[in-house]
Amino acid sequence: MALGALAAALALSAPPAHAQAESAAAIAAPIIVKAIDAIASKANGNAGGEWLKGEVIHADAESIIVSEQGNERMIHTFTVSPTLKDKMQAIVDSGGYQYGDKVKILHAPGQMVALKISGKRTKPN
Repeated sequence: MALGALAAALALSAPPAHAQAESAAAIAAPIIVKAIDAIASKANGNAGGEWLKGEVIHADAESIIVSEQGNERMIHTFTVSPTLKDKMQAIVDSGGYQYGDKVKILHAPGQMVALKISGKRTKPN
């Protein structure tokens, strides 16, 4: 009898399982993200993007790492967008960006994908 009463007390004190299922469904909702290529294909300039001025720390065909001009402690790593990869590979093949080169990088707000990169390159040593 005591065991039956204990089991009944435990069953009544357990939180309902459906509340956990409802919160898990709310968390698993899909996140909608704009396509990077759609932003990159917009007409000339910064339609839908932001420019960042920086100094090159490292650059290759896949990514570029820069320190922000005016605040050299802010380091940003950008991956190169698919539309920019061929151009970036050609730049790397001809010597690439060197440490300290000043560049401007167009990127989508809140994203770390380079849509355009411009800047004067120095000759490698």
